Amino acid sequence: MTVMALSFLILSGVKNNQIRQNETYLTEQGVIAGNYIKQMYLMESVKDPEVFVKERGTELVKRFEMLTQMQVVLYDMNGEEVADSIPLAAKTDIKELLHYALKDINTYTLEGDTMIFLAPLHNSGKQIGVVQFNYSIQKDRLFYEKLEQLFWYAGIFIFISCFLCGYFYINPITKGILNLKHTAQRIEEGDYSDIKPLKRRDELGDLSRNIYYMGNRIKNQLEEMKAEQDNLKMAVEKLEILGVQQKQFIGNVTHEFKTPLTVIKAYADLMNLYQDDPKLLEEAKGNIDTEISKLTTMIDQVLTLSALENYNFEFHPEQIALDLVMKEICDRLMSKAKQHNITLHMELDQITILADKERMSQVFINLIDNAIKYNKEEGHIWVSLNENMGEACIQIKDTGIGIPEEARDKIFTPFYTVNKAYPGSTGLGLALVWELVKKQGGRIELLENPEEGTLFEIRYPL
Repeated sequence: MTVMALSFLILSGVKNNQIRQNETYLTEQGVIAGNYIKQMYLMESVKDPEVFVKERGTELVKRFEMLTQMQVVLYDMNGEEVADSIPLAAKTDIKELLHYALKDINTYTLEGDTMIFLAPLHNSGKQIGVVQFNYSIQKDRLFYEKLEQLFWYAGIFIFISCFLCGYFYINPITKGILNLKHTAQRIEEGDYSDIKPLKRRDELGDLSRNIYYMGNRIKNQLEEMKAEQDNLKMAVEKLEILGVQQKQFIGNVTHEFKTPLTVIKAYADLMNLYQDDPKLLEEAKGNIDTEISKLTTMIDQVLTLSALENYNFEFHPEQIALDLVMKEICDRLMSKAKQHNITLHMELDQITILADKERMSQVFINLIDNAIKYNKEEGHIWVSLNENMGEACIQIKDTGIGIPEEARDKIFTPFYTVNKAYPGSTGLGLALVWELVKKQGGRIELLENPEEGTLFEIRYPL
């Protein structure tokens, strides 16, 4: 196939080259004929060159035949034959070629062993006729056929030689491949006995040795897998123990409830002892309300967080206008911000996502409430929403106390608080935010804030 392809390319190249050479040669002959007619015309007294061609046509074609050793035919600008150097020769229909030649275009056609070439004749930049050369290409054809025959012989010889060499070379290789196939089938069936490598010093020998070692490794790995299976059983038992420990999470949380309950009990006792002290009663009622509110919030957050971590928490995703949800939450918390002399700024683009509206609201309420709670007097909060890299990007930035570097990795851990001195901090808000964001396919990150305060970024897929 390679020799056939090369032969085709070479023969095509030879034929094209022959045609180009003949074209070049006959074009030059056409130019020579035109120059000759021009010189003869200048020596004559005839004023019209076309008349000169008609009057002296027979003489001109005889001269051209002597010079070129070809049959020459001369035509005027009307396409009429003026003279033929071999008038009795068989004629070929060249009307279409003559049509192009009269438009000052070199043209040709192949007729058997003859190339009929038509070239325009000029005088003083004007076409005065057409000259036809009947050029024999028999030598070219014989050379082409001889070369084609040579390629046939070479191709047949190379095919037979390659077939014989390939047969005697490939036959033992095929036997080796079949041997390897049977070995691989035995390994597939789990039979690792009687696996022997081929005694060869080539790639097949290397492959056979690799299969041999692979079979032994598979056998060893199966034995190791059985051992690991036992280890997995032990791991499952440990996971069950961890599950029991996780269920005890709610029970352990009760320790965190002792402080507000102790405060409530203390003030209740004071109210019973000093019922006649209106100031003390008012103070006790206020503190009891505060601790009850803190305790209620803590219980709600613990229950929600426990449900998110341990069960398939039920979500109700829907198409929501995220900008409207965030604006509604900001409006709800605006009065609380004003109580602390905090300015709340909003920059919200119109973006729609698929999410649970109620759970989404919990996320933003927690973050914006924290931004108010831990801010400074006459501080600022910036809430922004825009599209970034095919996601809804929410940023909540404040001018508050900020989060120290050593606490950045712990802020999403349940019951972890950066500053326990702040009242009402349960350490559950950010842990709940983390779980709610993650469960809805988003992600939250605490970014580096070059200025003072805290900067949270949340991303949801659009």
